[in-house]
Amino acid sequence: MKRTTPFLAAALLAVSCLFSPSLHAEELRISVAASMTEVFKELIAHFSREHPAITVLPNFGPSGGLAKQINQGAPADLYVSANPKWMQFLLAEEKIERSSLRTFAHNSLVFVGCTEQQVAGLSDLPNLERIGIGSPKSVPAGQYARQALEKAGLYEQLLTAGKLVMAKDVRQALIYADRGETDGSFVYKTDARLAGRAKILFEVPRELYSQVTYPLAMTRAGSSKAATQAFYAFVTSRGGGATVSKYGFSLPE
Repeated sequence: MKRTTPFLAAALLAVSCLFSPSLHAEELRISVAASMTEVFKELIAHFSREHPAITVLPNFGPSGGLAKQINQGAPADLYVSANPKWMQFLLAEEKIERSSLRTFAHNSLVFVGCTEQQVAGLSDLPNLERIGIGSPKSVPAGQYARQALEKAGLYEQLLTAGKLVMAKDVRQALIYADRGETDGSFVYKTDARLAGRAKILFEVPRELYSQVTYPLAMTRAGSSKAATQAFYAFVTSRGGGATVSKYGFSLPE
């Protein structure tokens, strides 16, 4: 029986390394609305156990900010927005694979706080001094809150009085309320579950704002990647839906 020469052994090792999965690990970059942080952290953990060769790199933040980053060339293979407006923006800019676009989940808006004042509805807000709200320019939760306040005839009044404290995203608005830095803040119902001290003071009437919808899609740049396709299939599966529901979101019919 022939002995393997050192040269042949080295060559065989090189070939085996060439086809080693660890050296062919893929990176998957996802941009996700801040209010979906906990959901996607759990989804990523489950997915990574099944696909150890794929490294998922999440970027959580305000939907508008993420959309602008993608449009300016920031790497992203999949995008989840808390407002269809920003998904439509990227569609118009031809950054999204249209065939992959789908409604991922729904949410609702509440007002939370630690204040001892009586706050049972929108009509009580003028009695407060500081009200947290995601900046309506880029934060979907802030846009929904502004809709509700405008329909209630309160937005301009509160804005002019300097009572609105703008937050960079919905999580910052929650922190303001939880620390008592505002008398209360507008946040999603799912975010209220994360508060340490702040409680839900009232639910914003659904007829005052558009349905909170989370669209999901692969980007055109990422849609051809096997890793993106695998993650997309995973999060939109029945198992993925169970995780979404676990955190208080409702699934589309």
